[in-house]
Amino acid sequence: MKNEVATSRVILTIGKLASVLSIMMYVSYIPQIMDNLAGTKGNPLQPLVTAINCVLWVSYGVLKPKRDWPIVIANFPGIFLGFGTFLTAL
Repeated sequence: MKNEVATSRVILTIGKLASVLSIMMYVSYIPQIMDNLAGTKGNPLQPLVTAINCVLWVSYGVLKPKRDWPIVIANFPGIFLGFGTFLTAL
């Protein structure tokens, strides 16, 4: 029983950390967007793939019978920041 509780706490901590890092990863697109708008264009492929990946993960999290809100919350910013970065890189 103690091992199960400890394991659950570790899993919960990893999930929270992964969610925060996912959001930070998508927020890191903001400097690239600023560079793109300033005329120093970056490659648009990676942010486009990121945005599509985030759409799929958010859809998965919302459409599951038991919604997976951590996945939805962690990937939702990536949709807008990924597409925003893509569009400004064109």
